[in-house]
Amino acid sequence: MSTPASSSPKLAEFTFKAVVCGLVFGCLFGAANAYLGLKAGLTVSTSIPIAVLSAAVFRFLPRGGTLLEANMAQTVGSASSSLAAGTIFTIPALFMWGFSPPVWQVAILALLGGVLGILAMVPLRRLLIVQAAGELPYPEGRACAEVLRATERSSSGGRWIFIGLFLGAAIKLLTARFSSEHAALLPEEAKYGLEFLPNASLAIKIAPALLAVGYIVGFRAASVMISGALITALVLNPLVTKVFLAGAGEGATISAGAIKDRFTTFLGAGAVACAGMFTVVKTAPTMGKSLAAVVRGLRSGAGEGAADARDRDIPSWILAVGLAALIAVMILVPGLIGGDMPLQGRVVAALGVALFGFLFVPVSSRLVGLIGVSSNPTSAMALITIAATAGTFLALGWKGSAAMGAVLTVGTVVCVAASKAGDISQDLKTGQLVGATPALQQFGQLIAASVACFVVAAVVTAIGHTGEGFGEGGMPAPQARLMKTVVESVLGDALPWDLLLSGAALAGVGILAGLPALPFALGIYLPLSTMAAVFAGGCVRRWVDARARPGRSDEGEQNAGVLCASGFVAGEGLAGVLVAGWAYYQQLGRASDGERSGIELVLSLGLLVVAGFALTRASRART
Repeated sequence: MSTPASSSPKLAEFTFKAVVCGLVFGCLFGAANAYLGLKAGLTVSTSIPIAVLSAAVFRFLPRGGTLLEANMAQTVGSASSSLAAGTIFTIPALFMWGFSPPVWQVAILALLGGVLGILAMVPLRRLLIVQAAGELPYPEGRACAEVLRATERSSSGGRWIFIGLFLGAAIKLLTARFSSEHAALLPEEAKYGLEFLPNASLAIKIAPALLAVGYIVGFRAASVMISGALITALVLNPLVTKVFLAGAGEGATISAGAIKDRFTTFLGAGAVACAGMFTVVKTAPTMGKSLAAVVRGLRSGAGEGAADARDRDIPSWILAVGLAALIAVMILVPGLIGGDMPLQGRVVAALGVALFGFLFVPVSSRLVGLIGVSSNPTSAMALITIAATAGTFLALGWKGSAAMGAVLTVGTVVCVAASKAGDISQDLKTGQLVGATPALQQFGQLIAASVACFVVAAVVTAIGHTGEGFGEGGMPAPQARLMKTVVESVLGDALPWDLLLSGAALAGVGILAGLPALPFALGIYLPLSTMAAVFAGGCVRRWVDARARPGRSDEGEQNAGVLCASGFVAGEGLAGVLVAGWAYYQQLGRASDGERSGIELVLSLGLLVVAGFALTRASRART
């Protein structure tokens, strides 16, 4: 691709081919992610795959393309994944209750969440992306920037990116299950049960992208994350199991999955809520200054004409008009919030969206700065939003189907907003590293959200209306089932507040001990297998740093180890999208519960060792 340095910023970035390419790939990946999330309860990050594919498409065009055009394409395309993640965590619960929301309703709710996440993130960009660059690495954003650079140059650094890309894709494909009839070639998780502790086990995912995340964030953050996960796996699970069996009587049993659904999920959600509140309070003064600067720019009409064209955000008046329109639509559009919910109920719902949206946007943005978009616990944020909104409705005496629908729609908008804020944060970090214009990226995301919302809505409603359906005998939609349970529990006055408060207390103890709040709480909430893979990457980084050559600096050159890690993220992302697309035709999920052979586990762990070895070799190379 040609170098954009001598080109006009607008011509180099916000071109027709860049936007169209991003929209096409975004719609395809958004639909695949929505289907995959409903099947397996997870989505894959698509920024890097779209960046790679867009760069490849531009090479076949007569005039080629610039690095900044490829960056704009991935910025536009990645919007679909965050819309899918927020929508599939909540909307299926409406179908489980027997509601049949039309496509337009689901699409508008997703669009409102996307607009809220984008606009609320704008005044925080300089704070989180620029000023906190040393604290928040934004691993996927950095990885995407390295991949973009590798597409326009030929160097040993680019070589290590593509080596990592090949290894990441190969490992993902070897551990992926492409149909319900056939198991994966190798297990995607190595697990060892501890007989002396009930429902306790050690586990690690064979995921090169998670290994790469740990390498990028470093040993400190990775060790804090796994400490929280070990507390859940080796302390809370056995303890809850013992207490339950002691009270249930002889012959009673309970599985680790039941423990998670009934106990530790709520503990983890409480921990994440406490950590999020602490983060918001801690950073409130700085965020307040940032918001005050936006208000000053709104009053004076300044801000959009910054001295440095590469440091411009969208005009301040767009923020004010967009947010006001968002609230007005929620209140005034009939049938959008909870069907026949009265006006006062829609007002309360809109206020809940504004409150929790602005609460979780900075939390989500900071969180993905540590561990990336794929591990962002937006479902926990939606859980907190739904519980609080349902509690408010209960206090006001609002129950029944309309109230339940209104609570779920509030959760949908907030969940999409939190997911979108994390996504655009990674894109803005990529843009900062490659010299893009933030305002153009923000406009691109707004355009993408207005298109992708209908694609995601079509997938969800098609399955709900005419497809397999959700719940028993259909699409599992695990997060939506949890949200449904929470709403029914609160409006039925049965939410386990004791578990939520216990989780908050556990996170509070970690904060008092000086541990980073969000990484520790995230470890409590996410499974040990995920955190163990991240920790393995952190250990590789610790080993590499301890043996670094004296005087070696990354200033002016890229560390080849980080480039290789970027390739891991790209490779697994591309392979994950391939598997997600295949899921349209075949059942995608975990292998059977039968025991894996020892040889298979050794081979799977060997793949992770090979990936770690590649990181160490890359770290010794100079670009």
